Amino acid sequence: MDEALLRALTPTVIGILVRRGADFAAAEDAVQEGLVEAVRAWSDGVPRDPKGWLVTVAWRKFLDAARADTSRRHREELVEAEPAPGPGEAVDDTLQLYFLCAHPSLTPASAVALTLRAVGGLTTRQIAQAYLVPEATMAQRISRAKRTVSGVRFNEPGDVATVLRVLYLVFNEGYSGDVDLAAEAIRLTRQLAARTTHEEVAGLLALMLLHHARRAARTGPGGRLVPLVEQDRSLWDTGLIAEGVDILQAALARDRLGEFQAQAAIAALHADAQRAEETDWVQIVEWYDELVRLTDSPVARLNRAVAVGEADGPRAGLAALAVLDPALPRYTAAAAYLHERDGDPVTAARLYAEAARLAPNLAECEHLTRQAARLNAGLREYS
Repeated sequence: MDEALLRALTPTVIGILVRRGADFAAAEDAVQEGLVEAVRAWSDGVPRDPKGWLVTVAWRKFLDAARADTSRRHREELVEAEPAPGPGEAVDDTLQLYFLCAHPSLTPASAVALTLRAVGGLTTRQIAQAYLVPEATMAQRISRAKRTVSGVRFNEPGDVATVLRVLYLVFNEGYSGDVDLAAEAIRLTRQLAARTTHEEVAGLLALMLLHHARRAARTGPGGRLVPLVEQDRSLWDTGLIAEGVDILQAALARDRLGEFQAQAAIAALHADAQRAEETDWVQIVEWYDELVRLTDSPVARLNRAVAVGEADGPRAGLAALAVLDPALPRYTAAAAYLHERDGDPVTAARLYAEAARLAPNLAECEHLTRQAARLNAGLREYS
């Protein structure tokens, strides 16, 4: 049974059922039932026309549900007009399905869940495991999301920026359970890039590939966080880096810069350095300037301050940091790093310990605690 094939077919088959007259929620339910049937029926081999097979089975599942719902007469009319089994239509509604699942009326969490299920073809159980919530909770979230978008027509315009934001959220979750969400986000973004020439889609794909290329070097024994400056760069995936750079260069050549292209350019400059000390921090600051101009994001300003500290010295970095809100995530960790670079281990140790208490996850907390302990040990040694 080819699970990857089934997941790739999912959005196309949902789109076909919607075009035949099913509402989105009913179509998605029917396709999920069809996928379960395929897992059983395809155990000995994939049929000659897998899409046609899945369309036929899913449509019959939909009709069974429609027949059982006698109060909905318009569905009964669809029963009388059942198309003959056969290959699925050639129309590809995947792009519209992306827009539907990332509809502005949905919360980010609901949009992510619905995208993973309807476009990604993941089961509710897999999504729940990935987000570490009970399956019943995730089922309710997906059901609410489907009800919210059930009246949205496929011919309504979609917002690429919202779709990209949803995919970026998926990528940043990394992986847990039996689903690698980072890899899934890359797969879905590749799929989206094949259907549109939008520069920011290419920018996001390049950004994902460049970040994912460093994955093997990002953690040490026991899941210990390894910061970029300490990573073994021989572990970086040069194939992904080359692909990401090629995609980015093609996007930048269109001269329609967006935030994901700017972030990818920063990631590419990090990837280009054979050693940490060879990093072109001056160019990185220039790209952060572009990113701030595009987004005015406080997080971008925070990262820019750290980059300024590398390019122009820690005092300049601290000055750039001083105008920002100390409540920003990772502000204290950035301040600790810059104070250490400035030769003030006492302040740095205190700030590392404070940052550890504010850390958003255990790995980061442990890393910052080790940094504080390292500095405090050095202070005791020389006291």
